Formats: sequence, C-alpha cells, structure tokens
Amino acid sequence: MTMRFRDRTEAGQMLAKKLARYANRTDVLVLALPRGGVPVGYEVAQAINVPLDVFVVRKLGVPGHEELAMGAIASGGVRVLNRSVVEGSQISDAVIDAVAAREMRELERRERAYRGDRPMPAAQGCTVILVDDGIATGATMRAAVQALRQLEAGRIVVATPTAALSTAQEMRADVDEFVAVMTPVDFAGVGQWYDNFSQTTDEEVRELLEKASQLPRSTP
Repeated sequence: MTMRFRDRTEAGQMLAKKLARYANRTDVLVLALPRGGVPVGYEVAQAINVPLDVFVVRKLGVPGHEELAMGAIASGGVRVLNRSVVEGSQISDAVIDAVAAREMRELERRERAYRGDRPMPAAQGCTVILVDDGIATGATMRAAVQALRQLEAGRIVVATPTAALSTAQEMRADVDEFVAVMTPVDFAGVGQWYDNFSQTTDEEVRELLEKASQLPRSTP
C-alpha cells in the first residue's frame, strides 16, 4: 500500500497499531532517533504504554570525505567502527580518536539539551523498539542497532512509518524484527511520504520527552 502521512503524529499513530503486541510490557523501551523520530516515537510509546527516550547517534566521517562513515558513536558511550573503511583509507587511531572526541562533544550537548540530568534508561536485557520517522539508506539506524548490541539489549525491533524497500529487506536480516507501515519501491527520500515534513526542533524534542516522562504507567 502506498500513501502519504499527514504528519509525524499520524505516522506514529499508524505505526503504533503494528506494535500493539508490545503494549504494557515492563521489559519494553521505545528509543527514538532525534530529532524527527521523536514525535513518531512519542505516539508509539503513548499508545503501547511504555517509556520513551532518545538514542543519539553521531556519524564519524572520514576527514576530507565526511560523507563517508568510518564509524559512529551513540548514547551510552558506544563507539562502532567500520573496519573496511578504516583500513581501506589507512586511518590512524589518533585520527579516529580526534573525530570521535569532536562528535562526542556534540552528542553530549544534544543529550543534555534533550534529556537534561536524567540518565539514559538501561537497555540491557530489554526489548528496545528503535524508532525513526523514515529510513532511506539506513546508515544511522544500523549504527544505532550495533550500539544497542554493545549495550546488550535483549531484543531489537526497528520500527518506522516508511522505509525504502531495499533498505527494509537488508535491515530485516540485521535485527530481531523490522516493522514498517509501508516500504515503497519508488523511495526518493523520507519527506516525499509526508504532507507536513517540517523540521522537528530541539524544543519540541524536549517537550515530548517531558510529556512522556509524566504519563501514568498502567500495569498489565
């Protein structure tokens, strides 16, 4: 089925219906990739009555060719390296450390901006539902998945309103479950599947996380 979402709120509500079996479980956590994934993740977490937080991922670009990822860092102090790129480009440990340190400062700034002083919830042993507003190439989501494996998540579910069909097929092999409302063949970009794809602001992310933290949790 090919359609368009009105906005991220509607997309999250539709995605939540596909995740209903995870409702009210104490071992389930929704982690959204900021910024656009947070409005989607908020609707999912609210609908299935589980906690919401952000999972910040920063790409480590090859110096001079920043669009080429030699790895990524993520919430929880995780670093993932793409060994084939590192070795193929003969990148030294010192260069990797310098790039990682710079990106870590930005990651920590974002985490403070979004979460304040609240610690990141423990993912170890949990079923983590990783949410974004759409997946094109999947590079960021793959980095998030690898990072969560290092954090010893019990089960990783990638959930998104829309993803490129080829990316969805590849990602299904990398995670415990892949859930999408639609996976179009003619996927030029995430924004084409939304009527309103305006940028989510840091303030909106903070507000949604704050609202989510105050939602009453009913027990099954």
